[in-house]
Amino acid sequence: MSSENGSIHTDKDTVILKPKITLPAGCAIIIGTIIGSGIFISPVGVLQYTNSVGLSLVIWALCGIFSMIGALCYAELGTSILKSGGDYAYIKEAFGPLLAFLRVWISMLVIRPTTHAIVALIFANYILQPFFHDCVDGPPEKAKTLLAAICILILTFINCASVTWATRVQNIFTVAKLLALAVIILAGVANLCLGHVENFKSSFENSTTDVGDISLALYNGLFAYGGWNYLNFVTEEMNDPYKNLPRAIIISIPVVTLIYIFTNIAYFTAMTPLEMKATAAVAVTFGDRLLGVMSWIIPVSVSLSCFGSVNGSLFTAARLFFVGAREGQLPAVIGMINLRRHTPLPSLLVGGFLSAIMLASSDIFSLINYFSFANWLFIGMAICGLLWLRYKEPDRHRPVKVPLVLPIIFVLTTVFIVAVSLYAAPADTGIGAAITLSGIPVYFVFIYWKNKPQFMLRASEKATRFIQILLECVPQEKVIHDL
Repeated sequence: MSSENGSIHTDKDTVILKPKITLPAGCAIIIGTIIGSGIFISPVGVLQYTNSVGLSLVIWALCGIFSMIGALCYAELGTSILKSGGDYAYIKEAFGPLLAFLRVWISMLVIRPTTHAIVALIFANYILQPFFHDCVDGPPEKAKTLLAAICILILTFINCASVTWATRVQNIFTVAKLLALAVIILAGVANLCLGHVENFKSSFENSTTDVGDISLALYNGLFAYGGWNYLNFVTEEMNDPYKNLPRAIIISIPVVTLIYIFTNIAYFTAMTPLEMKATAAVAVTFGDRLLGVMSWIIPVSVSLSCFGSVNGSLFTAARLFFVGAREGQLPAVIGMINLRRHTPLPSLLVGGFLSAIMLASSDIFSLINYFSFANWLFIGMAICGLLWLRYKEPDRHRPVKVPLVLPIIFVLTTVFIVAVSLYAAPADTGIGAAITLSGIPVYFVFIYWKNKPQFMLRASEKATRFIQILLECVPQEKVIHDL
């Protein structure tokens, strides 16, 4: 797989990003980023809120269809706005710099660091599980936090050191996660063939009819599908994005959806709904019941899957911050590239530092509801941008043009999810909204206000220059001999 950040080369003393992402690499980015920790923890959350096997499987299928619709809309956006940065770039194009800044602001402060920290904690939980198998409460919290921090630090170092190293890590661990899921699915098929179908009889019995619970079930399911839009963060580095971006989406999302549905069916061949709700590590419990002495394979494989997922997310987070700085909405040094390593070193260090800080939270998993609200709000806003640009610029070149009904369905569904989450979890949603809106004064002071005092400008220039020298970084397309 090619690097999600692309590879940087020098051409006539110029530092630029070279398009290298092919169709297979694009599929690997989507599949490898989506399949992370979610399929190993979200089944419990989905079942908790749906309260039945049948409805939980329907939710998983609906999440896949919803993600496919969103990804197709992003294919139109990505081929008509050929900029990296994903929904940040699309919101800026359609609605201007303020809303775009709020997107990168909440992504930098909460969404990306929280995602990295949560997946790293799940990595730590699964890797430690075999050593604390007899402990009722599982591995100690301090041990999990320490191991999660080590995970983030190692991957940040690898990404900073070499694009090639990071690419190899992504390839190896993508294979590992697919093998882990293949083992689970094949074991489930074998169990079905042995007649363990009791959980599928009257599978919709006791299904919830509460709209709030269904919305929260969708949140948990969509968490596992997170990453379907990540290829759009590296559009500029794709070979022939007009063709390969939509093709990668059409291939990858159905594959992930089928894997998720079959994995959940496999879980239900070994556990009753009550048993699944009671376990914090559903895949490990599944392995203990069906794989016998080989059950250690599951926690190790899941840990490798999470490790690779953190690596892929650090890749794309660095690209988002890099583009935000390039657009003048984050400190300029974040949009620079290390001359020796040819990596976006400053943006990677920022992402790794903020992710490690998130581990200090006493209940980081409660942040899922905070960032889910904000994340889906801005994704829905990006699709609204598609509709607005269709109206505002009907003659814009659109190599991919989806039926108008798809973005309308996506926007209405997103409005429903966000509105119901506000009703079902007003405190969490309110906190997410407050964190997002806190970016408004930051925007007006540091970006909108142009006539700043000279002492502020000089201080900023000196700090930027110092960090440039310290990290040996230059802006993209900066002539090397000028420095």
